[in-house]
Amino acid sequence: AIERMPLLETAGIALFFNGPESFTPDDRYYLGEAPFLKDMFVACGFNSIGIQSSGGAGKVLADWLKDGHPGMDVGDVDVRRTHPFQSNKKYLHDRTVESLGLLYAMHWPYYQVETARGVRRSPFHDRLKDMGACFGEVNGWERPNWFAPKGVAPVYEYSFGRQNWFEYADAEAKALRDKVALFDQTSFAKFMVQGRDALKVLNQVSVNNVDVEPGRLVYTQWCNERGGIEADLTVTRLAEDEFMVVTGAAPQIRDMAWLKRHIGEDDFCTTTDITSGLPMLSVMGPNSRALLEKLSGEDLSNEAHPFGRSRELEIGYARVRASRITYVGELGWELYIPAEFAAHVFDTIVEAGAPYGLMPAGMHTMNNCRLEKGYRHFGHDIADEDTPIEAGLGFTIAWDKPGGFIGRDALLKQKESNIRPKRMIALALTDDSDTSPLMYHEEPIYRNGERVGSTTSGVWGHRVEKSLALGYVHNTDGVTKDWLDAATWEVEIAWKRYPAKVQFQPFYDPKSERIKV
Repeated sequence: AIERMPLLETAGIALFFNGPESFTPDDRYYLGEAPFLKDMFVACGFNSIGIQSSGGAGKVLADWLKDGHPGMDVGDVDVRRTHPFQSNKKYLHDRTVESLGLLYAMHWPYYQVETARGVRRSPFHDRLKDMGACFGEVNGWERPNWFAPKGVAPVYEYSFGRQNWFEYADAEAKALRDKVALFDQTSFAKFMVQGRDALKVLNQVSVNNVDVEPGRLVYTQWCNERGGIEADLTVTRLAEDEFMVVTGAAPQIRDMAWLKRHIGEDDFCTTTDITSGLPMLSVMGPNSRALLEKLSGEDLSNEAHPFGRSRELEIGYARVRASRITYVGELGWELYIPAEFAAHVFDTIVEAGAPYGLMPAGMHTMNNCRLEKGYRHFGHDIADEDTPIEAGLGFTIAWDKPGGFIGRDALLKQKESNIRPKRMIALALTDDSDTSPLMYHEEPIYRNGERVGSTTSGVWGHRVEKSLALGYVHNTDGVTKDWLDAATWEVEIAWKRYPAKVQFQPFYDPKSERIKV
């Protein structure tokens, strides 16, 4: 400042303010209705940008109070992202000291905080650490993001290009594609929904029909009255009046609050968060069937255990729930394990997996592979201002199920329109060389030189060897295949435009043949 205005050097301090400021653990303020306290609205923790944010925050809160929704996507600052443990005084003291220092620091991709770590650990944590895991943190959970080989320190070296873990994630993805990989998904939130009205409640909030036979698994969204997506999850029917809901780690509080809010006063329905007591491993890849058949002694063929089915298996000395579903685009099973048996089951799988080429894989590989397959991620690709139809998830909607569902009228109106002005697309840079730039999110998308959208998430696809992204594009006359094909496409990355190919279907296994083999 003195270099720009030399007078400041001798001006002296005429007026000096010094006072406390509120900082949050993640440098994002808290805005919106409290998750479990109706009509209690919050606007605090503005991290030194309260004055400049006041106009927008005030408008959002006013709209929220008046209309029942904020009128825009405020997921990054939504108070429902917080967890009760994050009000712990020592946690706040240690973390916010760091978050204050990071406010104006370089915001590296995949940056991991260093304070208040080790808060929530899965039963597999120490074993994964011994296998070379480099852990990241989400809502206190320590999650293996990537695995370093022997002799390599599991420590990030940050950059906007290919970071030091890139080649290790590549090996994990190739093992997943060609052999079998093991993921720790314990951090994924799990709710038990029980009672004689459990089906009624879940079918009212779910766009898909969860009135299926016990042992069936249903992928669905929960929508608001405007048709916007409030949650993206699976529902497994365990018995006539018992269901298990599985969602991501980040929206754990948000999704539980949404479900509880839609249980009527006269509904006999209980919800229990069982996340802490039910660790989860995923065994994924073409060798997953052979490995689990050897461990369980059961027939896991398509005829005996089709895609979208869940049942109990014996592994070692334990009984686990095995659900045939995937978030990485390969044949595989998610295993839900009672906590006291978790370490034993892990050791049993690892010991038996060696002949099948079993390799541990991290969250970076999971994210890369889910995007290759076009799987949406709540909070990045979909949120409460996006509808299932716009997001390419219209196949989940059970239009004619008895009783309808929240958001049906808005979605039906959108369905009956012949014009789709906003749609999600998959995008790949045509340059697939080792020097191809990486996309992360919010990169502008251009059609014939005109900006028509932005990316929502981006990765390097290790199985297809391309720089990939998902994103929304807009056209008032409708986004159609012909409109996509009849144009030249580019993506702007760091102020430079790169040629790209766009399409509705994913670039990896668009017919889902690998999943249902």
